Amino acid sequence: MYWYGHGTGGWGYAAMVLNMLLFWVVLAGAGVLLYRWLYRAEPAGGSRPHLATFTARRLLAERYARGEIDDEEYQRRLGTLGGH
Repeated sequence: MYWYGHGTGGWGYAAMVLNMLLFWVVLAGAGVLLYRWLYRAEPAGGSRPHLATFTARRLLAERYARGEIDDEEYQRRLGTLGGH
């Protein structure tokens, strides 16, 4: 039915195989990058907390430890958050 020039030739099959391999490699790479981003360790310097471990109490405790707020302000805000 398909003679000379119609249908998929040898290069067409090679292109399909290469495209399918490329698709799966990109998909697996994206999965690995997403996994590494979600489960990354916090930096040793402690610059910014990871989104999954961020809480308002932790931020308040960090500000208190850095001396940005005093004891009275810390206790007042902690009480507002429902702690102590």
